[in-house]
Amino acid sequence: MKDGVNPVLSVSSKSKIIIIGQAPGKKVHHSGIPWQDKSGERLRDWLAVTSEQFYNPDNFGILPMGFCYPGKGKSGDLPPRTECAPLWHQQVMDNLTSSHLTLLIGTYAQHYYLGSKAKPTLTQTVQDYQAYLPTYLPLPHPSPRNNIWLRKNPWFEIEVLPILKSRIKEILK
Repeated sequence: MKDGVNPVLSVSSKSKIIIIGQAPGKKVHHSGIPWQDKSGERLRDWLAVTSEQFYNPDNFGILPMGFCYPGKGKSGDLPPRTECAPLWHQQVMDNLTSSHLTLLIGTYAQHYYLGSKAKPTLTQTVQDYQAYLPTYLPLPHPSPRNNIWLRKNPWFEIEVLPILKSRIKEILK
């Protein structure tokens, strides 16, 4: 990869909510600050939290499937590198002392953590979110590239986001 290695993650042993995303994009790769882009703005809106709350690692642990920017592909960024999650995730999770909820953002995180319990599509997995609570809450990626998905699936904002916001508020109080 021509952009070099720059792992981007933020976790505390006290993290209450773990966010498992895909991998940092190019903007985040260069800033070194997770979710500091349009996707992060939408995610914080979905969570109904301030930047200060979001970037407090005792509130939110940010642990992507791939720690580094994977490079550009034909229709967006390449998939997350496959070695990070198997090598590091369990070690990180074993050191958490107060985690209450894990947000699984996107197909890569959902398949890795839900395994055979994940549905054939992201849409079906997110629709069946109640089956994974209280431990996991599967979400689509908040990228602006997913605006079409959000328009085709208005139930997500009507049904899932209020549950998400309520759980986050309850955990952070």
